[in-house]
Amino acid sequence: MPNWVALFRGVNVGGKNKILMADLKRMFERLKCENVQTYIQSGNVVFSSKVKSKRVIAKRLLNATEEEFGFRSQPILLSAIEFKDAVKSNPFSHVVGDPKSLHFFFLESKPASPDLDGIAEKAIDSERFKMIDSIFYLHAPQGMGRSKLAAVAERKLGVSVTARNYSTVERLLNILTERMS
Repeated sequence: MPNWVALFRGVNVGGKNKILMADLKRMFERLKCENVQTYIQSGNVVFSSKVKSKRVIAKRLLNATEEEFGFRSQPILLSAIEFKDAVKSNPFSHVVGDPKSLHFFFLESKPASPDLDGIAEKAIDSERFKMIDSIFYLHAPQGMGRSKLAAVAERKLGVSVTARNYSTVERLLNILTERMS
């Protein structure tokens, strides 16, 4: 049975869109997902499903989230292979020792015409970024909260995104690896 990673946008951020992870896990189980495991309070879920269509799973999750929690939170859904490829393709692997400075922006889809020049204009000297397929990688040594680049990335990319720091990405990768070994 295929393994998946669901990354929900804007869950439990600034007191809005509150979801207890135990409730989110139960929602997945009601949708017939198996081996459901959440990680921290920001809407990260690793699960298995007999359904093989990313589009079908994402739509079910979006609708169920609205029904159960009263708001729409579009999950970014990645197969185990896609998630592992995103980690393997990380162009900033040399900075994983400082995991809070490295961020993966998971995009809803590959943007048709991202404004990478506009993003570069907002970068400070220490920031580096690269987009590979539908992942935007950002090394922000001064911190995400201080990054003007991070603040405009979604708008300049032109698609919905959700970002996770490398600590979270690494833990989700470990969960997937444990399942597949």
